[in-house]
Amino acid sequence: MAQVVTAVETLEEQYTHELGYDDHFHDHHHGDKFQSNFLTHYIFSTDHKMIARQFLITGIFWAFIGAAMSIIFRLQLGFPEADMAWLKPLLGKWIQVNDAGIGKLDPEFYYSLVTMHGTILVFFVLTAGLSGTFSNLLIPLQVGARDMASPLLNAFSYWAFFLAGVTLFLSLFLSTGPFSGGWTAYPPLSALPQASDGSASGMTMWIVAMALFIISALLGGINYITTILNLRTKGMNMWRMPLTMWAFFVTAVLSVLSFPVLFSGVLLLMFDRSMGTSFYLSEIVVGGQILDRVGGSPILFQHLFWFLGHPEVYIIILPSMGIVSEVLSVHARKPIFGYRAMVFSILAIGFLSFIVWAHHMFMSGVNPFISNFFVIFTLIIAVPSAVKVFNWISTVYGSNFRFNSASLFSLGFVSMFISGGLTGIFLGNSAIDIQMHDTYFVVAHFHIVMGIAAFFGMFAGIYHWFPKMFSRFMNETLGKIHFWGTIFGAYAIFWPMHYTGMAGVPRRYYSIENFESFKHFTDLNKFITVAAIIVFFLQVLFIVNFFYSIFSGRKLKVKNPWGANTLEWTTPIEPGHGNWPGKLPTVQRWAYDYGKNGEEFIPQYIPLREGEHDHGH
Repeated sequence: MAQVVTAVETLEEQYTHELGYDDHFHDHHHGDKFQSNFLTHYIFSTDHKMIARQFLITGIFWAFIGAAMSIIFRLQLGFPEADMAWLKPLLGKWIQVNDAGIGKLDPEFYYSLVTMHGTILVFFVLTAGLSGTFSNLLIPLQVGARDMASPLLNAFSYWAFFLAGVTLFLSLFLSTGPFSGGWTAYPPLSALPQASDGSASGMTMWIVAMALFIISALLGGINYITTILNLRTKGMNMWRMPLTMWAFFVTAVLSVLSFPVLFSGVLLLMFDRSMGTSFYLSEIVVGGQILDRVGGSPILFQHLFWFLGHPEVYIIILPSMGIVSEVLSVHARKPIFGYRAMVFSILAIGFLSFIVWAHHMFMSGVNPFISNFFVIFTLIIAVPSAVKVFNWISTVYGSNFRFNSASLFSLGFVSMFISGGLTGIFLGNSAIDIQMHDTYFVVAHFHIVMGIAAFFGMFAGIYHWFPKMFSRFMNETLGKIHFWGTIFGAYAIFWPMHYTGMAGVPRRYYSIENFESFKHFTDLNKFITVAAIIVFFLQVLFIVNFFYSIFSGRKLKVKNPWGANTLEWTTPIEPGHGNWPGKLPTVQRWAYDYGKNGEEFIPQYIPLREGEHDHGH
């Protein structure tokens, strides 16, 4: 094995020397003055690989916080009579202890937990954790660039995200509590500071955090688009890019086009809160007092929010789709099935995501004729998604599949995406959605397809590219325990919610025990809560595996441990700032030449043989 690896590396060096692209990087880059000490290397780095690690580790911190919140409110839902006094040292006054010494979760804080859980997981983990980590890590490496188009702007992107996180974290310690108006922040509850405790300072800090987060997303998105369009190495045309690059590119375009709309929405919300305007408010009575606000409409906010909110679903899921496409192809040892169809489906999903937002608003009094328009396009967007599912299954079918943590999570992603996506077809139909709206059926749908599926894509990427990030491997045994426990646990949590939702159990309620018609779901609620606790501890196992492996995992001995074709595996085992020490590799073929010409894999830098076709790539 060692001889083969040496031969490949020699061949790689030969082709890079003969055919490589000389950008004269070595002429002006003697040592890296930007990476000279601890602060500039690890904290204020401009190296895209370090910024990717920063996004990932910050995302893991937020994922732990967000998941812990869900456990607390699941305990309330599953065991409403239980004594929660043991949480008082952690939650303080939000645990109300009665004369008998029995502690109960404060109802206002319950809603804050639900709100923060949604905000943290959707924006601070799945958006920043996926795009921030993998776009940063892979875009320069897979297109053959030294770094991002603007490394300084890239660093600013992370630090804006970090400041957004600090602001949101500090809001958890306010005496009035963090924002409690739902992660969608619908007015009038979010527009009036006097509406509730959670609408006071907590909401203001939520808006500031979201504004900083949007700045981060825009800075990152502009960088990703510019790098892919302008910094591809010689020979890397768009049709030779791995599907990860197409997914990250379209994700960045969606971010740049949709996040400013949310920014404008929250800016108008701030005006309503602080300056007496009436963009979203009209004829409001608070505490018996009639407010002097006329002419506004809360429906306007819903339009602005969901114009970002639905593309946001794809900003989260598209990076996972790209990662899964790459990981499945590498570990199936087969070319991705229908490469061009996969690219066109990514582009179609990106386009259609902007004309389906009002399917979140079927219950808001939207004109039925408008609803019909959004029903049609919601059902149409299922087509490119189905194309991707068909192509993933076809890629794996009949392959010599390698079952490891990365590939298992990719298969888990496909499973989750199918099962969660099918329920979306129900909800996309307005006649059914009117019955299911704001029930646990909706919770089940979007958690499976957007939450768990996106997390599975993220885990697949972490296990697959961990050697590239840290020059070590994660523990495979712990990785497989993590996978099997999580997939069964996730289905155990969310699949029963479909049934409670169809029975009409409403989401966001503090307790359903008071409703006679829902009392028979008590045991099912307990089952869901126990499953959630088990899954939470499995994620703690992943975190332990992750941080242990950074320092003590099995060391990477060869550049290309998976036998992949893409360019990131041609860099040194511990790449410096600039990625390649000499010339940049030149791309000669597409990224998915597996099992061709009697070779198990043919990396992208190897020239085409005489008479070999590139099939339009």
